[in-house]
Amino acid sequence: MNALYVASRYLRPDQRIVLVDRNDRPGGMWVETYDYVRLHQPHPFFTAGNVKWDFGKPPEHLSSKTEVLDHLRHCLDEAEKAVQVTELFGHEYQSSEEENDVVVVTCRAPDGSPVRIVADRLIDAVGFSIEANQPLRLSSTRVRSVAPETCDMRDGPIAADDAPVWVIGSGKTGMDTLHALITHYPGREVNLIAGTGTFFINRDRLYPTGARRWWSGARPNWFLAELANRFDGTNEYDVATWAREKAGLWATPTAAHLFIGLISEAEIERIRAGLGRTVMDHLLDAVDDGDGVRLTLRSGGHVDVEPGSWLVNCTSHFDFADRPSEPPYVSASGRSIRIGATGLFGFSSFGGYFLTHLLFLDKIRTVPLYTTDSIALFQKSPLAGLVSLLTIAQYNLGLVADHAPAKVFQQCGLDFDRWYPLPRRFAGQLQFLIGHKRRREQYRRALDTMGERFGIDHGPVIGAEMAPTS
Repeated sequence: MNALYVASRYLRPDQRIVLVDRNDRPGGMWVETYDYVRLHQPHPFFTAGNVKWDFGKPPEHLSSKTEVLDHLRHCLDEAEKAVQVTELFGHEYQSSEEENDVVVVTCRAPDGSPVRIVADRLIDAVGFSIEANQPLRLSSTRVRSVAPETCDMRDGPIAADDAPVWVIGSGKTGMDTLHALITHYPGREVNLIAGTGTFFINRDRLYPTGARRWWSGARPNWFLAELANRFDGTNEYDVATWAREKAGLWATPTAAHLFIGLISEAEIERIRAGLGRTVMDHLLDAVDDGDGVRLTLRSGGHVDVEPGSWLVNCTSHFDFADRPSEPPYVSASGRSIRIGATGLFGFSSFGGYFLTHLLFLDKIRTVPLYTTDSIALFQKSPLAGLVSLLTIAQYNLGLVADHAPAKVFQQCGLDFDRWYPLPRRFAGQLQFLIGHKRRREQYRRALDTMGERFGIDHGPVIGAEMAPTS
């Protein structure tokens, strides 16, 4: 949606954008995700371009799935006021090929028939291509295995009895699920198999409400930049420790996994107060054992559970295990760009926004953005992958600031610091403008060190080729 909206700002009213989406409406992963999901950030900064939300909720409101989907439809409507948009919902992108001075895209229509599109440019904006979780495949016939996307925790079958619930996974989906269960069924036995535990960033710390925004809180942009500033290519655990001590919140006894997601102190306290058993291990299977059920764990241990228990699959949606490395984010001609898992700007929404600006400014092949084989890196070390993406984002944002008009940043409604009054935002902007060139070589050294350490492709892209790193 960010790529489409930015493109609509450059094109003439008589020009056309063809939107291809396998879903039946705009919204990406929000179309298929669980119904009780909410934004974890104040809603104004979850948008396309600088499109304002058109409802009267206070800025700290955490929008529901329905509200997010309605807003993304509104963003598309706003783009269609500036340019013609052909909506091909229910169509699945299959391949593309550049021929002479055009790009030929092949899609599959809902009835299976092929659809051919000839375009001047292609923006392959699938982002991380998040798939909905499915119930875990377990050996036991005496437990009920479900996933949030297939079973709403607030009603339906899981509400029809009071059997114990075991949530599998301590990430964002796990916290949402625990919060929904504990809120809707006070006193019900709700347990957690947490892996190594996940810690989140304190929303109250980054987004204080009311007048406190004038003097308290840590600006989100400062916090993300500080994570990058502390990274030297080898010390991702030290960076994570600093984040945990500075603004971390978690519901488990320990928390080793860093997730750049937000949660409030009140939510954590509610989860802790209502949570039964917490097992710091990874689930392998559920097996019938005599008249009971035994959960087998990666450590070799086990947990006996009551027959009829519910097991909810809240493991990570970010599964890089079987994904191939991605092609470069720009083709040799500069006509095609890819906004995938390369994480050039940390978040795919920012990638859609800034890469599309560079495309239409004819600078997509001349600004040497830094990239890595992020899929290979996440397969080797999720924590190093996350900290590296935050560092790459700072490096690349500095390059965009040097090569793009100031309005590209001024009109970026995704800017987390917009939560704060203008004087505090201006101080942050000034700090970024003064410091990004000075920090650039530091970021480059850290990223080169990280790439060499893990043996993955890394470096700035010049034209459509990765520059030598030596």
